Amino acid sequence: QVQLIESGGGLVQPGDSLRLSCEISGASERELRPMALGWFRESPGKEREFGGAITWIGGEIYYGDLVNGRFTISRDLAALTSNMRKHSLGTGDTAVYYCAAGTFWRSAYSSAAKDYTQWGEGTKVTGYS
Repeated sequence: QVQLIESGGGLVQPGDSLRLSCEISGASERELRPMALGWFRESPGKEREFGGAITWIGGEIYYGDLVNGRFTISRDLAALTSNMRKHSLGTGDTAVYYCAAGTFWRSAYSSAAKDYTQWGEGTKVTGYS
């Protein structure tokens, strides 16, 4: 069974950068082929928001509206890890950040959380001034 583990969260000051990682385990080659990894965040009092996604084999990257050029997503095939680097952080970025895996045959990815079947437990980022 595919498992995801996020890491890299913590306290950040305005303007800081941070790299979040998502390690994948338990996925066969057959499962990885149509897989896309999505990055979401859940801020206090808000619904889960789509940050971006990366297709596992092709490496195509798609960003959500909340990114505004401040997030960079990548993946390392050999290490079975996806990273999301965030720049110019502020208190508005306080959230629990999740990575999620989904299987997509007809489209490359989805921005809807419901389309991802495996989720990590999240890593918390707290911005303070």
